[in-house]
Amino acid sequence: MTNPAATARLAGRREWTAFAVLVLPLLLVSMDVSVLYFAIPAITEQLEPSSTQQLWIFDSYAFALSGLLITMGSLGDRIGRRRLLLIGAGAFGLASVGAAYAPSAGMLIAARVLLGIGGATLMPSTLALVRNLFQDARQRGKAIAIWSGAMTGGIALGSVLSGLMLNHFYWGSVFLINVPAMVLLLVLVPVLVPEFKDPAPGRFDLLSVPLSTAAVLPVVYGLKEIAAEGFTPLYLGCVLAGLAFGYVFVRRQRTREDAMVSRALFRGRGFAAGIGLNTIAAFAMLGSAYFTTQYLQSVLGMGTLEAALWSLAPSVVIGAAAPVSAALAQKVERAYVIAGGFVLAAAGFALLGLVDTDSLWLLLTGAGVLASGIVTVMSLVSDLALACAPAEKAGSAASLLETGQEFGGALGMAVLGSLGTAVYRADLAGSEPVVRETLGGAVATARQLGTAAGEPVLVLARGAFVHGMQYAAWGGTALLLAAAVLAAATMRGIEAPAPPAAGPTPLPGAGAQEPVYN
Repeated sequence: MTNPAATARLAGRREWTAFAVLVLPLLLVSMDVSVLYFAIPAITEQLEPSSTQQLWIFDSYAFALSGLLITMGSLGDRIGRRRLLLIGAGAFGLASVGAAYAPSAGMLIAARVLLGIGGATLMPSTLALVRNLFQDARQRGKAIAIWSGAMTGGIALGSVLSGLMLNHFYWGSVFLINVPAMVLLLVLVPVLVPEFKDPAPGRFDLLSVPLSTAAVLPVVYGLKEIAAEGFTPLYLGCVLAGLAFGYVFVRRQRTREDAMVSRALFRGRGFAAGIGLNTIAAFAMLGSAYFTTQYLQSVLGMGTLEAALWSLAPSVVIGAAAPVSAALAQKVERAYVIAGGFVLAAAGFALLGLVDTDSLWLLLTGAGVLASGIVTVMSLVSDLALACAPAEKAGSAASLLETGQEFGGALGMAVLGSLGTAVYRADLAGSEPVVRETLGGAVATARQLGTAAGEPVLVLARGAFVHGMQYAAWGGTALLLAAAVLAAATMRGIEAPAPPAAGPTPLPGAGAQEPVYN
């Protein structure tokens, strides 16, 4: 049998240079998730937002991003992924300027929504273009491993970079750093990145756009609010409403010839399994971050910038995890490497289950081990899922992977956060309501009481938080060990198919394998 990797066209210097350009918007989109962590005090002082507006300044970006991923992935398949990337880069750059000079809280929220829309075009476009640029399985695996690491690292880097920028410039500078990168992207992408699109996409199903948004947004919103505020009828109703719209959306996709999400994507066994495992991985990543960020600030008492700098420490091992796993998957059955990634991540959760109220290095080690395992899983399942999808549907495939990550992350914070909160409140059953509600409330109360009276409150609250984190960590350990078994069972024997000859859109009279750069 012919080895697909041996017959696939190898990417050269031009493709790798194009890939380096494509990583840039991904990094910026990831950074914008966390870039406001340090800027909020300055924004509050200048724009005077209400408490509700302050929440929407944070959340509007993520909601717009998650709600439009499916739509933008399908749109990119139809009009061209490079074209959509350029449109998104222009929108992202203009929205960044609008956010930097927003005269009011309402205008800043609107700019953040536009940033989210731009981000929704950039994320699936970049991953789909990576799928098309690299036909060789080894090269594609290496590229997606780097892509996964950049996406994970960008979130941590955003908070640190914003803190450094605000030491020297005004709050709008955290948005203006996007502009030169987007200009560079607009200049280099037409030269370096070929166009790819579905040659026969069919009609665009307009009704599926609001249906997909209505399916995603209420669920993500409800899960995030449950993680922050606990279960209420309103938030549970949002989740149920989103699931109801999701049912209608799926029914529509299964019965229409011009469906936004092609049924051809799910004919390969590796695609559906990859989305599910990727969602579990995001569950673990964001669920653990819910505790580690609070631990650094509220248990160890670090300032925000100091906590952000310490949170970068695990990146040392994370950076090596994806390339190593990609190389290992070329020699060992991929299913076992993915299962090993889940086991490694479970070991990281187990270490977090041993953390006490003064265990900085144990926390960082556990977080690094966990993240290394998760990046291993994400890079390998993303590579396989994209390879199993038809090349002309790569944009839709990428958007479904990333939508699964949004769901998984929100679910991880909601489930593990609720578990930890329940233990925290049970441990502090006899305390004041403000202290019992959250660790942040306990810290604020202790400050008001002063050192002598406040210290016992802090000791109890920090101990209860760590106790809750331990329960959540052991729950995460059990989940990831189960995911390892699931990965070995569902992914075993699945190999990426040989890339189709017709990938890029050809010039008139040109061979189908030649990419179009004009």
